[in-house]
Amino acid sequence: MSEDKAGAGGRRLVLEGVCKDFPTPSGKLDILKGVSLEMAAGESASIVGPSGSGKSTLLNIIGSLDRPTAGTVSLDGRDVTSLTDDELAAYRARQVGFIFQDHHLLPQCTAVENVMLPTLAAGSGSGGGAAERALGLLERMGLAERTGSFPAQLSGGERQRVAVARSLINSPALLLCDEPTGSLDGAAAETVAAMLAELVAEKDLCLIVVTHNMELAGRFGRVLTLDGGVLTEASSR
Repeated sequence: MSEDKAGAGGRRLVLEGVCKDFPTPSGKLDILKGVSLEMAAGESASIVGPSGSGKSTLLNIIGSLDRPTAGTVSLDGRDVTSLTDDELAAYRARQVGFIFQDHHLLPQCTAVENVMLPTLAAGSGSGGGAAERALGLLERMGLAERTGSFPAQLSGGERQRVAVARSLINSPALLLCDEPTGSLDGAAAETVAAMLAELVAEKDLCLIVVTHNMELAGRFGRVLTLDGGVLTEASSR
């Protein structure tokens, strides 16, 4: 990543000493042990590791769906872990895009309506701007002819591309993906993976992808390994 690119959007994600533990009948279970990470706008990373190593837990903490036991997560110098629940809800709506293995589309809504849903939570759904952005994103995803289709009328790959468009509707600073191609066949997975890689530079955002797929992991700028609660850099390019 060039210095020019890193400074273009000014966005910076910083994790410092993030820990997460859970009580169990036999004592405290440590999931994350002092995880630190720094990423800038236009940078991408994948997180790999054994099942149960805490990858999804870490992603949820970065996206403010969960709070750490200790440590901080900050975006542009703002300590996200110190926000109230209401402030966190607003932060998620405006600053974070999520993509999961299951697309979580509402079956009663069309593709364009599903893409527009996050604008309601962010308070940006009034007027024609949200609809125009949604239509533009679906066109970018190659779904210009499917905007009025319901999820049941779409293929698995098309549904996941709608989910990608939905995650971008509020122009988030962070795009967080948890096994985004895990339920797709080879061709559909390739399409979604290629789009994610392209979006990093195009939208100038920080992208983090949790995956078991090493081929997918290698598409992104950095490959991080989470094992035993410790995050290490496996490779970068």
